[in-house]
Formats: sequence, C-alpha cells, structure tokens
Amino acid sequence: MKLRNVRWYIAALLFLSSVINYIDRQTLSVVAPIITKELHLSPVQYSNILNAFLIAYTAMYLGSGFLVDRWGTRFSLAAFMVFWSISNMLHGFARSALQLGIFRALLGMGEPGNFMAGFRAISEWYPATEKGFVNGLLNAGSAVGAIIAAPLVVWLTVRFGWQYAFVATGALGFVWLIFWLILYYLPEKHPMITPEELALVRKGVQAANPEAAKTSLMTLLRAPQTRGLLLARFISDPVWWFYLFWLPKYLVEQRHFSMVQMGMLAWLPYLTADLGSFGGGLLSGWLVRRGWEPLRARKVVLLPFAMVMPLSYFIPDAPAAGAMAIISLVTFAHMGWKTNLMTITNDIYPARVVGSVSGVIAFGSGLGGTLFTSLTGQMVQHYSYTVVFVIMCFLHPISWVIVRLLVREPLPLPPAAEDPIYATPRPA
Repeated sequence: MKLRNVRWYIAALLFLSSVINYIDRQTLSVVAPIITKELHLSPVQYSNILNAFLIAYTAMYLGSGFLVDRWGTRFSLAAFMVFWSISNMLHGFARSALQLGIFRALLGMGEPGNFMAGFRAISEWYPATEKGFVNGLLNAGSAVGAIIAAPLVVWLTVRFGWQYAFVATGALGFVWLIFWLILYYLPEKHPMITPEELALVRKGVQAANPEAAKTSLMTLLRAPQTRGLLLARFISDPVWWFYLFWLPKYLVEQRHFSMVQMGMLAWLPYLTADLGSFGGGLLSGWLVRRGWEPLRARKVVLLPFAMVMPLSYFIPDAPAAGAMAIISLVTFAHMGWKTNLMTITNDIYPARVVGSVSGVIAFGSGLGGTLFTSLTGQMVQHYSYTVVFVIMCFLHPISWVIVRLLVREPLPLPPAAEDPIYATPRPA
C-alpha cells in the first residue's frame, strides 16, 4: 500500500517522541515541591540530583550521536525510547535521594538519543525548505511535552500519588514504539512511499549535501563552524534548562502558588515556547523559499530572538502576572532561537554524519546546563533567584556574537577519505 506524504507522518512521530521525552523529563520538576519535602532535600541537593541527569545526558550526547550513525535512525530511536521509558518508570520506586539520583542518571543516558536520531531523520527525509519547519516541530514537541506534563503530572499525583505519576508517564513510550517500527524506514527502502515523494526527498538531500560521501568526520570536527555552534549551545541552552527544572519550584516557593495553581499555570511558558519553535522555523523557511541562502536566513532570524532575552532582568520585581508574561516571552524567543541554531546543523553538515556532529555540538548544551544548574542551586540556597535572572539577560546576545564570528559560511566539503567508522553502516 502506498501512502501519500509519508515524510509528514514521520514528522508527526518525531514530534510525539519529543513530547514523550519531555513529559518523562519534566515529571520530576513538577513533583519537586512535594518530593523535596518528603525526602528532605535542600536546593543544593536537588541541583545535585538534576546534575546526575545532566552529566549522563551530556556524556551520552556524544555517545548517542555515534550510535545513531552506527545503528541507523529506525533502530536507534526505538532502543533509546525503550531505555529512557523504563528509567522514568523506575523513579516511582525511589525511596532515597541516592536512588533518585541513580534513576535520574539512567534517564539522562537515554534521552539524548531522541534528538540525535531526530536530526538524522530530518537530514534523511527533508529538503532545505522543510528542514526549518521540521526542526521547529521537533523542538515544539519538547515544549508540548512540558505543557502536558504540568497538569497531567499534578492530576496523577493528587489522584494516585507521585510514584504512580512516574510509572504512568513512562508507559507512554511503549505505545509510540508500535507506530515507529511500522512507519520508519529510509526513503529508498520504504514500502509505502510514492515515486513522486521519493524523487522529492532524493533531490532535496542531494542538493543540500552533494559531497556527503567524500567528507571525513575529523574534517567536520576541526571546522570553526562546529566550535561556534558548540559554544553557542553551551552559553544559551542553560536558559531552557532553568525553566524546565526550576520553574515549578520557583512558582511554588517564591511566588507562593499552590500545587494546583502551579499545574494550571506552569504550562503557559511552554506553550509560548511551542509557538517560538514553529514561528522561528517558519520564518527562516520563508526566507529560504524567497531565495535566501539557508545559513544566511537562519542567522538573520537569530538576532531578534537574542535581543528579547535581556527582558529577564525584570522578572524578579514584576507582579506574578507580569512575571509570567515576561517568562512566556523569553521562552518564546529562546525556542525560536534554538530551532534556527539547530537547523544550521542540517544546512551545513552531510546527512550521514549529522548524528555524530549534532552530538558533539549538543555536548555544549549539556555541559552548559550542568554548570549552570550547579550555580543555580548555590545561588538559590545562599542568595536568591534574582541573580539567576540577571545572568540570563546576557547569554543569548553573547551566543549570537559567537555564531556571527565563527559560523560565517557554509561548511566546505573537500574530497577526503571516508572515515572507517562509517564504512559499513548498519541498515536503518
């Protein structure tokens, strides 16, 4: 049976995998006001548990990228989904801070594979005019997961207890797995793709990376573009980690929301982040369709999003409604920024090494998040959240300067010997 527009069904599954990924990740953050009291955790201890996730997450950004390129998109994303879903379910059985930290580290080992496999899938299936939108969809899934997590987890916790919330959210991945194994194959091997869509996909991928087979991995890693994108993620991504891990605690402990109020309102910044993901991807894609070179289009769109971020300065002194409005605007700008920064990877790197290079670049995200989370725990315990918000004013403008200086042109693709690690890739 042939299916029209197979690539958009695949895009929907990539979106849903990110939704599940972030529901599982965010469950701890939502129950944090309860679980930190029950286990008698200080802000520093809570940040240490978060860092157990982030350290494992950062390390596996490197490892998962190589595994995705070795195993192929289909098998690798299925394997990562199973691993992180089981790890999330185990959180419900934690009875101490140590156990919670161990299960959190296991979750961190599994979750990066979602994005590494997603980046490779985008390079395998979508032309340049669609990559920005699908990357936005992947990012939007993250925000939708965070939106759903707050009311869903609060309801499960109030109704059944926080332990059940982990088990129930972890089980979602096994439902998704059925559809993924049925639907995802490489375009050339897909049993349901039409000849017209296959021709479109082939043309788009070849136009983006005509010398892909001749480019060595080491050539890519030595490029200033790689260093620029890694540093930009290192500096700017901690903003998103803060809002994921600390926002529920901030609303309950500093803004005096009840758990129910937090569950009803904490999803708003993630909704605006969703809009930023879609808007950022659509805007740069629109410029590409009008004839702009893809890298130039992404970089032009980055600037206005970076200029919004200094509004963080006003959050601590604003009334609750005003603070929520500014936070929502900041998350909108961040995800518009992140979508275009991620899409640059698809624009300038060969499809066959996108998983590996994305893992190296995303290592900067995890490392920055780990260091900033530790710093946040110290500042909250010994000073206040105000210092955190002030620091976040400057991160994106600095990152934009780095991108401007180091990612100045599409990556050259000189002939080179094929890297042995990719000589016999496993079929996807």
